Amino acid sequence: MNKEDYFIKQFDKNSSFIGDDGALVDNIVYSNDAFFEDVHFKKNWFSLKQIARKAMLVNISDAIAMNAVPKYALLTVAIPKEYTKKDIKELSQGFLEVAEEYGIEIIGGDTISNIKLDISVTIISKTNDAKLRGGIKKDDLICYTGDLGTCKKDLEKLLAGKKISKKSKFYEPKLKADFFYEVSKYVNAAMDISDGLFFELERMSKQSKVGFKFFDDISPEIACSGEEYELLFSFSPKNINKIEEIAKKHDVILNIFAKANKGKFRCDCKNHHF
Repeated sequence: MNKEDYFIKQFDKNSSFIGDDGALVDNIVYSNDAFFEDVHFKKNWFSLKQIARKAMLVNISDAIAMNAVPKYALLTVAIPKEYTKKDIKELSQGFLEVAEEYGIEIIGGDTISNIKLDISVTIISKTNDAKLRGGIKKDDLICYTGDLGTCKKDLEKLLAGKKISKKSKFYEPKLKADFFYEVSKYVNAAMDISDGLFFELERMSKQSKVGFKFFDDISPEIACSGEEYELLFSFSPKNINKIEEIAKKHDVILNIFAKANKGKFRCDCKNHHF
């Protein structure tokens, strides 16, 4: 067990809400993610506006994957002392832009002084039909959206001092809210891909108590690429035509790659936490 899972396990026995992308409490989803300098990003990779936008989007991604509509946000921002008013305005603009795009009201939070830029965002969302990691049924088809692998490659380029495309998903995740809200009635379980496809499959395997039969081999580049923020979900084979029709309507690529069966799944990707 890695240190992240070990830490979370300390609280499992005291709460029935831990184990999904967000905590579902009375049709309200609370999700929180940190976005820290030199942990999740390096300052020379992003503009301040890009940093704020990504910090918001990775949190909104959790809400979408649970079929919840974001309503409110709380921001905690540790700001380096040398930041000017111009810097702070640019950073704020990134938060405000995304909030406006998704109809979110920023209702508070906290600011402190720090030697690095560290951000923590809490998103409060509403849902009438939450999708959890533990809803996979035997014989469900398992699917992810979009292309996987580019973010890992782009991160490696940045770490090597190279440039990447300004349109890279590593800079700004491409969320698929409209698609998922429409397709959700046919979905049994879901989450977003933040740590990598195989990491997320292990989490779904534990929560749903199922294993997976893969239709083809999946390369390590696809299996272990984090920061993708694509959707990973399961559905009954009887709904495949309806789901493909909705995907086509929203111009979303579907990758149906496995089927749920008895057993369990273990991720063999190198752990990148701690």
